[in-house]
Amino acid sequence: MKNSRFPHLKIALATGATALLVTVAAPLPALAASGTASTAAPTAVSAQAGWLRLGHLSPDTKSVDVKVAAVSGGSTLFELNGVGYGDVSPYQELPAGTYTVSMVPAGASGSSIPVISETVTIDPGTATTVAAYGPTADLQVRAFDDDLTEPAAGAARIRLIQASTITPEVDVTTAAGDAIAKDAKAGSATGYAEIPAGDWLLDLEGDGVADTADVSVSPGSVTTLFVLDTSSGGLTILPVLDSSSVGDVPDGGVDTGGGFLAATD
Repeated sequence: MKNSRFPHLKIALATGATALLVTVAAPLPALAASGTASTAAPTAVSAQAGWLRLGHLSPDTKSVDVKVAAVSGGSTLFELNGVGYGDVSPYQELPAGTYTVSMVPAGASGSSIPVISETVTIDPGTATTVAAYGPTADLQVRAFDDDLTEPAAGAARIRLIQASTITPEVDVTTAAGDAIAKDAKAGSATGYAEIPAGDWLLDLEGDGVADTADVSVSPGSVTTLFVLDTSSGGLTILPVLDSSSVGDVPDGGVDTGGGFLAATD
């Protein structure tokens, strides 16, 4: 049984004219050297196993404890304690099968009724992100397939998961006008876009909200950009590195976490 708490990566894409620099080119040990703890990437995966990571994307839902248990037999595979808004866990290797992901208020007793519970099937050799999103009154859980197919030589792949509750849709385009996401609806994930590795300026537009983000991606990397809310009513792009180089198994999330909103007002 594994208990985890994720350090905070403080990033903001507010409603002002501030640009956001999202750097995923550096390896995770470099992040650790700058004061942010890193999670070592696994070096191998069983042919009968897959990968699961969990995210808390509901802005008005307080911190939760999360348990992942096998449907068959009910044994708990791992637990995460005190997961707050904006937390995305590292990937956890699991045997292929069907699991129940349940969430209770942080610190609640083991007999507490889950705030929400959902089943997810892990297939061999696949990676999956399971996230709670939406307002507490309409809390939902969604499983997203993470495609870590290697990009072409010299390229990177990115996608967007739209989890904002203040705008029903968002558009993200490059400065050249190429669409990364078009009319991306809340609770949805775009397909992956393959782009040349390097520095990119992205334009983000929502319902009455617009801003830009500078993004740097390394060759062979796969990255998910999460669109979240800030406590001041703006939008934030939270980047999570899915895989850092060609042929890698999942790296786990770039360390992020609840509390980062305090720096985005």
